Amino acid sequence: MVASRDTALTGRLLTDDPVARSNGPIVFIVEDDISLREALKRLFRTVDLNTEVFGSAAELLQHKLPDVPGCLILDVRLPGVSGLDIQSELAKANIHIPIIFITGHGDIPMSVRAMKAGAVDFLTKPFRDQDILDAVVAAIDRDRRRREKEGEVAGLQALFESLSAREREIMALVTTGLMNKQVAAEVGLSEITVKIHRGNVMRKMGARTLADLVRMAESLQLSRIKR
Repeated sequence: MVASRDTALTGRLLTDDPVARSNGPIVFIVEDDISLREALKRLFRTVDLNTEVFGSAAELLQHKLPDVPGCLILDVRLPGVSGLDIQSELAKANIHIPIIFITGHGDIPMSVRAMKAGAVDFLTKPFRDQDILDAVVAAIDRDRRRREKEGEVAGLQALFESLSAREREIMALVTTGLMNKQVAAEVGLSEITVKIHRGNVMRKMGARTLADLVRMAESLQLSRIKR
């Protein structure tokens, strides 16, 4: 069980650091073997990747992770809190940094658990330099794409919130595939009024076609609104 002092992740692990943002992606390494973590740091420096190194989970949890693309390399066996426990706690705190596990004592059930929980890779020591580099590149790419997607969704959410309550209702119904007359019957309005609301929705959301609007609704995970 992770101690309570190690579960306050949300406030400690995230910060919007403009300096760090300008420096590109960062690889965070949590490894109690100082020789290995320094070797990894040197390896990533050869490909111009920024790194932050920690000897334990406690050190990581005292650090604020800058809001930039990156990944976390975790030794499975760490002093105090295991890497798998950290993975679980990060997920509970809704922190989605991609994780690469490294271990000298891995087994199949452990690797399956890590991968099912979303780990990018599970490498057994000693691993090849190219294997860890490939895993890091994949992890950073995943994190960058996630951030781009979240940015798009945040923009759509802002547009959706600019709609009136009635327009939101119309959007939710129209994007389920209902025709205007069906929507009109559902909400108790005339078909022409529904058409006007639908036009307003399309304009405010910046949707050129109904297909665009449907994709937006899917991204926003809209469910059908019932009166």
